[in-house]
Amino acid sequence: MAASKQDSGVVLGFLEEPEPWRLRSPQFPSKVGGKPAWLSRTGLPTLPERTCEKCRLPAAFLLQVYAPIAGLERSFHRTLFVFCCRTPSCYAHSDSRCFKVFRSQLSRKNDFYSYEPPPDEEPVGSVDEQERISGMTLCRVCGCGGQKACSRCHSVSYCSKEHQTIDWKHRHKKECSSGSSETLDDVNSPFLFPEFELVTEPEELRSKDKELNEAELEKTGREFVHHDLDENELEDMALHETEDTKVFQKFKERTAVEPHQVLRYCRGSSPLWVSADNQPDEEKIPKCPCGAKRIFEFQVMPQLLNDLKVDSPGVSVDWGTLAVYSCADSCDQGHKYAPEFIWKQDFAADRL
Repeated sequence: MAASKQDSGVVLGFLEEPEPWRLRSPQFPSKVGGKPAWLSRTGLPTLPERTCEKCRLPAAFLLQVYAPIAGLERSFHRTLFVFCCRTPSCYAHSDSRCFKVFRSQLSRKNDFYSYEPPPDEEPVGSVDEQERISGMTLCRVCGCGGQKACSRCHSVSYCSKEHQTIDWKHRHKKECSSGSSETLDDVNSPFLFPEFELVTEPEELRSKDKELNEAELEKTGREFVHHDLDENELEDMALHETEDTKVFQKFKERTAVEPHQVLRYCRGSSPLWVSADNQPDEEKIPKCPCGAKRIFEFQVMPQLLNDLKVDSPGVSVDWGTLAVYSCADSCDQGHKYAPEFIWKQDFAADRL
């Protein structure tokens, strides 16, 4: 008899190769990498807000999650944006200072988008044209607000001197001297992460079915206990199992059924921790400036490091999991991108 399945209440995120038009702002996408598909077209996060607190360089867009709140008109459209530093040496063990997260939300009737749902077919016009129509001036390198123009040709904009230097070396030196300029999306900047669409589906849990055999457990990558161990040996194993081992084993068993998940979403629930160490208590999660507490919303999984091809031995962009907490009231900040809270937890040192 096969194990039965039940919906856990968690929504899992997976990566798919994108159709570029589906990742534009009017489609309200969830996505990873590339440039942000901004929700509100004003009040974008400023450069100081997006700067890594360790190296003081602009953080790169990592992902965004479209997460409207049913029944709350001010959050009819709602997206959370996560940024991270691209300097590998900034990634100290369980140090969250190289990450930033922002929340943007709009009512159904707003200044930027149609009251009706977006069309299912590709709109006319390039991404570059759509950005010009929106009235936003964006950095050519990272897609964030860009108020600095090339002093020679004035045809491209940047958010910082650092990104102007990156683009000059990458392609603009040749463009500027030749008098030609490619469109924003003809060539991606080396600063960006690879771009994917983030698609979701409910997590299904298997019931604790004792008839699951060893072959099924091996197939999902889980460790299993041999049935030929006697009671004393099992007791001895339990005595030597540390709290961290239990937490890590729970993480492995829960994720093994869907090993390619890159995100787990369950607003108001709790993260699936990778370690018993460095879990934030309520005092470590600051309240929103509006006075409301912040609650867990979603977590980013370590599988994403493999998909972005940044996971490598030694110093690298790294995390065990990233837990994002947002205002419980999803308070009204107008068109401003409201900073929220992110907690980085790494695997225990003996699991690295």
